[in-house]
Parts: sequence; structure tokens; C-alpha cells
Amino acid sequence: MSAAATVGPNRASGWDLTALLNAADPKASLAERQLWLVRLMEWLRRAPLDGEAGRSTPLPVLRLKHLLNVLQRHDDHRAAVGALLARFWREVDTVALFADFGFAPRTNFFGELGQRLRLRLLPITPQTQDLGELFALLFPSERDAQWLEAIDDETLARLADALAPVAAHGGSSREPLVEGIAYLAAAVRASGHSGALRQRMSAELLADDPFRQLARAAERLGERARSGDTAALLQEARYLRALLDACRRAAASVRAHLEQYGVSVGIVFETDQLRARCDRIEALLDALLAQQPARELLRLIAMLAREAQARRGIRSLFARHYSLLARKVAERSAETGEHYITRDRAEYRAMLRAAAGGGAVIAGTTFVKFLVTAMGLAAFWSGLAAGLNYAASFVLIHLLHWTVATKQPAMTAPAMAEKLNDVSDDAKVEAFVDEVAHLIRSQAAGIFGNLMLAGPLVLVIQLAAQAAFGAPLVGAQQAEYVLHSITLLGPTALYAAFTGVLLFASSIIAGWAENWFVWHRLDSAIAWNPRSIALLGAARAQRWAAWWRRNVSGLAANVSLGLMLGLVPAIAGFFALPLEVRHVTLSTGQLAAALGALGFGLLRESAFWWCMAGIALTGVLNLTVSFALAFKVALRSRGIRLAERSRIDRAIRARLRHAPLSFLFPPKDSS
Repeated sequence: MSAAATVGPNRASGWDLTALLNAADPKASLAERQLWLVRLMEWLRRAPLDGEAGRSTPLPVLRLKHLLNVLQRHDDHRAAVGALLARFWREVDTVALFADFGFAPRTNFFGELGQRLRLRLLPITPQTQDLGELFALLFPSERDAQWLEAIDDETLARLADALAPVAAHGGSSREPLVEGIAYLAAAVRASGHSGALRQRMSAELLADDPFRQLARAAERLGERARSGDTAALLQEARYLRALLDACRRAAASVRAHLEQYGVSVGIVFETDQLRARCDRIEALLDALLAQQPARELLRLIAMLAREAQARRGIRSLFARHYSLLARKVAERSAETGEHYITRDRAEYRAMLRAAAGGGAVIAGTTFVKFLVTAMGLAAFWSGLAAGLNYAASFVLIHLLHWTVATKQPAMTAPAMAEKLNDVSDDAKVEAFVDEVAHLIRSQAAGIFGNLMLAGPLVLVIQLAAQAAFGAPLVGAQQAEYVLHSITLLGPTALYAAFTGVLLFASSIIAGWAENWFVWHRLDSAIAWNPRSIALLGAARAQRWAAWWRRNVSGLAANVSLGLMLGLVPAIAGFFALPLEVRHVTLSTGQLAAALGALGFGLLRESAFWWCMAGIALTGVLNLTVSFALAFKVALRSRGIRLAERSRIDRAIRARLRHAPLSFLFPPKDSS
């Protein structure tokens, strides 16, 4: 076994510079030589050094100086390390680092996600000639870029002198940069000419076909660099930079199309990859043309080290490429949410009437829910039947233009965040607080309207059935179960908060469904597809297209919410998770049914009032949890900073102190 293999992973040998230099064997196998380089970088990051404490210079830089001093004093070590590095430079694919590293191999989001998962979960082998693959082993720390950039000019000059013979043995140091630019330009041209992007770019910006010109200019740049004609090289570089700007502007125009016609994460990802390649070409150009190439190369390596660290993150990938989708989902919900916000007394009364209608439908839903329970179906089928009952009720309420109070927060939160695009002064912050007051007042009206009809109507039906048939529709046994299940003394708070999560999830599904509908232009397909026109007629096809465009979000929200309320507890029960849902309006109807079954003597029992307290808490948690989650997503999708959030919180607290009733009732001077 060669000497390189004797440098194991244990701390003592890894931090012993003498042993490490003795193990430098240019005749070792590829894997052993690459592993030696990894150990050398590990020594730079972690080895102890006398007198380290109190230094302002980063420790790896001090260790690098120490390494250069040792190599300068020992010719045998310098020769062995130089020969090893020269062989490394000859055999490794440097262009792969410059042109491929940091970019998804298949230029799609899920391909990049799989690549990052592989990097996080599977070990990386040093037995490779791809410098891009080896780079992640050489620079695995998030601090690598910092200490690389902190290398002073004197140390960098000494390092460049030490590596000069190595670069000479490996060929021209400019050639990998030139080839990297050419490969990247070819990739940018392919992306720019792909149908997915080309059809969404501004036709005006594509008039001169900058992507085709970019690839040709990169080839000419390489010819000028190899010929040694500096003046021609600089002229070609200026032209290439102008083309890069044109390509970036064309890529940026894709966003305007997405804003109008719906978002695809794949398109967003491919656009970001194209722009990142343009930025990489710019960085390679800087290194190629620099008066001090060593400093520019070091800056380039530091940039790649940061990229290596960023590629290990899964959360950052989702945060970056789903931000636009989150914004569009929030905006789709915001369009719907505006209908749930009342700003004067007339709108407040209209909300009460709409909520009362919703409460009447929920009263019927309550009895069907008891019927489903009495049928004694298996857990899944019982959950499905309950979910279909809820979904049908919510859809009916939607089609009748009525409302369910608990659906408001998740829909109105994005509409609220829409007002936060500009909070640059106190007047605009106060305007936003006015919107918060409108919102909370609207939700109060929704709850009042739902409850003032749902509970009394259920009670009236129970009493009417008792008078007509001698027994209420909901019997005493089911009533006792209601008193046991919705009481504040049980897990009602947990279940109510969980229901708030489902309410939020339904708003996300609604926004996603509408974005999907718009992205695939289904309204246009319904209106103009020959089969649609033949089946419906031209005028009816137009009306259907407009109807689906208006209602797709509401239908998706109501159907998904109903099915989740019924099925999620059943599925959770399969995994032994005791989850249930607690919906304030449904719970009110159930308690009214229990009162009708057990008689008004129940009002004198504490169990009834514990259930009333549970319903009050259920309403608060249904509203606050769903609103908080939706508002958080909406804020993130708009990049609202923490300082701005604190300023808004202070303004809301001040309004609560000075005018608390404005959050419950419309002002007297409103019409």
C-alpha cells in the first residue's frame, strides 16, 4: 500500500503535517492522491497551530502560511507535493468545475432535488476525475469561502509562485476558463431556444436572437484568447458581456408572463438556471481578463465554495423556487379573499345575511352528520361519507353566494398581505391597520351570522320532530356523546387548532388549483375548443368558461376542505393518531341538537357550559390558526422584513388600546 493510504481519518495523523507531507506520493492511485488532497484541506481547516489564539487572521490562512514555509524549507516535500499536484492538474477535468458544477444535470427542479438528496444522504467518493464532484469534498465547510477570500496578497503571491510549475506542467491556466465559457454559452443557448422559455420571453427582446449570438461570441472569444491578441480579446469580451445582459433581460421577461398566465415551478427553475449560467460566464470572464488572475481565480473558487454549500440545502431550494408559486397562490386567494372583507355598515349587514344563509345549510349538514355516524360504517367509509356531506354543503353555500365564517381567514390573509407591498410611512401602516380592523370585523360578522341561525334552526327542528313524532331526530345517546366530545375539558383545543390547519390547507389547494387552471388555459379551451363548441354551442361555451374561471378556486377550496374534514381523522386513526376535527359552526349545531334531545334542563348543568366554552375556544382557534398560517405564507411570498412586521404589530396593538370596538362593529359614520 502506498504512503498516501497510510494517512487515515483519525485526528492525530490528520493533523500531523509531517506525516501528511511524507504521504504525498505522485505515483499513488487516483483515489489515494485525491484523498491526500482532501486530507490536506482538512488539515488547513482543523489542525492546531501554536499561537493561534487572539489572531485576527482566519486560522486556515495562518496554517496555509505555515504550510508554505515548510515547503520552502524542505526541498523533498516541495518536490513530492509539486509532482502530485502537477499530475492532479493534468488528469482532472477542470472544465467540469467551471461549466457544470452547481447546475442541475437535467435542468429541472425535481432532478436537482434528487441530486441534493443524494449529496446529503450518500457518501461522495474521491475516486473521480471530475473536479466538480471532488470540489464538494475539498470544500465541505460553510466557512471555506470566508477564509479563501481572507488570504492576503503576500500569501496569495507565494501560493501562486508555488503553483506556477504545477500549472506549467498542466498546460495553459486560461484554457479551462475559455472552454468553460464556451460550454456555458452553449447551455444558455439551448435553454433560451427551448420552447418552454422561448414562448414566454418578450418577442421584442428576442428580435436579435441574443442566445444564438452568445454561443458564437463565446467561440470567437476562445479564438482570440488562444491567439494572444489582447486588444481583440478585450473587444470580444465587451461584446460578450453585452449579449449576456440581453440574455438576462430576456430571461427576466419570463416572469411577467408567469405573473399573468400562471406559475410553473419547472419554468421558474429553468429560468434561474439560465441566469445563473450567465452569471458564471461573467465570473469566468473576470478571471480570464484580470490583471491579477490569481486574485480573481481565488474569488471564483470562493464563489464556487459558497455554491457547494448552497447545493447541500434542501430548504433553500424549495424556498427559492417555490417563492413565486407561493406568491401566485396567495394572489389567487387574495382575489377571492377581497369578497370576504367588509368596510362599511352596508357590507357588514350583507355579510351577516350571507353568513346566516351559510348557518342554515350547516344546520342540515349537522343532521346528516349524525345520520352518517348512526349508520355504523367502517372508519374510512364513515369518513368519506362525512367528507362528502361537508363538501356538498360547502359547495352549496358557495353557489348560493353565502359564507362559512371559518373559511374567511385563510382566504383573507393573502388579501391582507397584498396591502403590505408598501408600508414605507406611518400613513400606509395606519391604512393597513384599518384593513386589519375590517377583516376581524368581517370575521366577527361571519361567526355571528353562522351561529345565530345554525344553532337555533337545529334546536327548532329537534323540538318539531319531538312534537310531531314523539322523539327528536338526534337521540339522547348521541347527545351524551356530543357533551363528552366538544367540552373544553377534553382535547377540544388541539382538535380546533388542527382544524385551523385544514382550513389553511384548503386555501392553498384553492390557490394552486386556480393557478393550474390558468396555467393550462382551461378557460380558453372550454370557450374555443371545437368539441366544446359542438357540445355546448358557442355562447354557452363562453358562459361555461367564464363560470369555471370565477368558481374554480371556490370549488377547489370547498371540496378539499369537506373531504379533509371527513377523511383526515379516519386516515390518522389508521395510524393510531387520535385526531378529530372541531368546527365552530358544526359544533354549535351539535350542541343545539343535544339540547333538543336532553331538554332545557341541560342549561342548568355545567357540562353544557363547558361545551359552550369549548365552542368559543374552537371559534378562536379555527380563525387564528388558519389566518396565522396563511398570513405567514403571504408575508414570505412578498419578502416582508422582520422590522416591518414589528412596526405593524405595534400599530395594531395601539389601535386595540384606543379603539377596541372598531374590530367588532363598523363605524357609525359608515353607510
